[in-house]
Amino acid sequence: MSTLPLRIGHGFDSHRLEAGEGLRLGGVWIACDWRLVAHSDGDALIHALCDALLGAIGGGDIGRLFPDTDERNKGLDSSVFLREVMRRVAAAGYAVGNADLTLIAQVPRMAPHAAAIVATLARELGVDPSAVNLKAKTNEGMGHLGRKEGVAAHAVVLLQRVSHAPSV
Repeated sequence: MSTLPLRIGHGFDSHRLEAGEGLRLGGVWIACDWRLVAHSDGDALIHALCDALLGAIGGGDIGRLFPDTDERNKGLDSSVFLREVMRRVAAAGYAVGNADLTLIAQVPRMAPHAAAIVATLARELGVDPSAVNLKAKTNEGMGHLGRKEGVAAHAVVLLQRVSHAPSV
């Protein structure tokens, strides 16, 4: 296990969109005319964040921990994934310094939901909301994201060593 004082991780995720009655992004339910197509709830922001956290500790990726071939993960709230990943981050002796997330989606509009998403993710990460930054971008009508066929998310995290890893 690494003893580096700082670790950086990057994550990416994307999911298809289709007509529906709402979706979950960043742990927040958004009532809209769309839904995410996925085995779990399809929360691309949390999935990208989980991969960034796992990458920072050298822990693989979310698909290894929660495969889409496992029926126990069907329709599951992705906050469950994030809590398990955070348990692993703590077990490795690290805490989140900050997280920077970018959502690329033509729909839904994110501005009305940004503060709730930041607050929710900050709580899950155990940090002050000022340590979570969320940017939402449209794809200016270009490509599959611009045609409202999907959403994509990137996440970058900085972890700080807080102690030697406890025995798990």
